[in-house]
Amino acid sequence: MAAPRLGSILLGTTRPVELRDWYRRTLAPEHGGEGPIDIGGFLLVIDKREDIGPKNDEPGRMILNVHVDDFATVETRLRDAGVDWIALPEDRPSGRFATFTDPDGNYLQIIQFNQHP
Repeated sequence: MAAPRLGSILLGTTRPVELRDWYRRTLAPEHGGEGPIDIGGFLLVIDKREDIGPKNDEPGRMILNVHVDDFATVETRLRDAGVDWIALPEDRPSGRFATFTDPDGNYLQIIQFNQHP
């Protein structure tokens, strides 16, 4: 039997329309229509929830990592969108990283790993 694989994440929010628009504008500008947002083959499902507050009080518990091939292009798109940076872009031994928040206060990282031969 094949091992299960992660394929999507449900992101609960009190304002699904605003959050969907933000994710489409910042990470998936080519995505159209309703339903899950495809971010490089990983599906982001945004759903209205009544059992949560408007902001994530513990955003460091889970960070959504977005792997990119062109860090500079994605960084520019995020800067143009006015994201709130938690950790500015920096080079690390394994690649280039930056951490920012979505409108609900959830943490995300863009990562461009170094190429390995």
